[in-house]
Amino acid sequence: MTDTGGKHRFGSVALIGRPNAGKSTLVNRLVGEKIAIVTDKPQTTRTRIMGVVTAPGLQMVIYDAPGIHKPKDRLGRNMVNAALGGLPAADVIYYITDATGEYGAGEAFILQVLEKIKTPVFLLLNKVDLLAKEALLPLIASWTGRRDFTHIFPLSALKGDNVRELLEATAMCFPEGPAVYDEDEMTDQPLRVMAAEMIREKAILSTRQEVPYAVAVFIESMEERRDDLMDIHGVIVVEHDSQKGILIGKKGAVLKWIGTEARKDIEELLGIHVNLQLRVQARANWRNNEQQLKRFIEF
Repeated sequence: MTDTGGKHRFGSVALIGRPNAGKSTLVNRLVGEKIAIVTDKPQTTRTRIMGVVTAPGLQMVIYDAPGIHKPKDRLGRNMVNAALGGLPAADVIYYITDATGEYGAGEAFILQVLEKIKTPVFLLLNKVDLLAKEALLPLIASWTGRRDFTHIFPLSALKGDNVRELLEATAMCFPEGPAVYDEDEMTDQPLRVMAAEMIREKAILSTRQEVPYAVAVFIESMEERRDDLMDIHGVIVVEHDSQKGILIGKKGAVLKWIGTEARKDIEELLGIHVNLQLRVQARANWRNNEQQLKRFIEF
């Protein structure tokens, strides 16, 4: 149960942080379903993803934004703009940071951005399950000295530790209001975008070095052949022929693995069997091409 003071509350949360802090893992944990892809590679999330959290007495819309980083290309600049653009409209801001990491220039930049924001800011110290217990109180004390946060929550997005308490504190910052979305609505992402993201996740997990950042996926077609079967044709885009070769692999082994693993996730999402056909294309410097960005990524 979520304690909302006996009133139904509705509001929105903007989630920001450095790459690989655990933003997408937290969104999936709160929503209760996988709506955001998760890898151990930084900058996996490229656009703002909306999740809907519905609990007794509460409905919360949460926006998972790309990790804030120093951009090196047009794609990176668009990602950072997407992350910062939604802050003023939110009822609450979650600033999530890796409790096991070092405080550095990236965290200092985020705090500088938040200085101009009057919205309640919750600091989420994620991955505390990996932190020695005696290190937690000094860590909280160090962050307390950097800003007057509305709340500081040590938590584990992966394991769910302290997540219910986070929801209850968030609800008390929301205005009274009815639910806007049906109970079974969890995101506003189109199915084709979610399918493309699931394919991209597997492509990232199967590769190394620079390939993850050069990968985009778009869906050419999604057609139901029967009530229980859908044909999906997707294209994985990279920047160089060498990257194309890595994604295809020897005798097509890597591409086959990507297709098999992505198909499992898409079938779970859709609840029907999927015939997934993938091909790989090389398009030079697509990350700096505005026209290509608009086709591959919806900011």
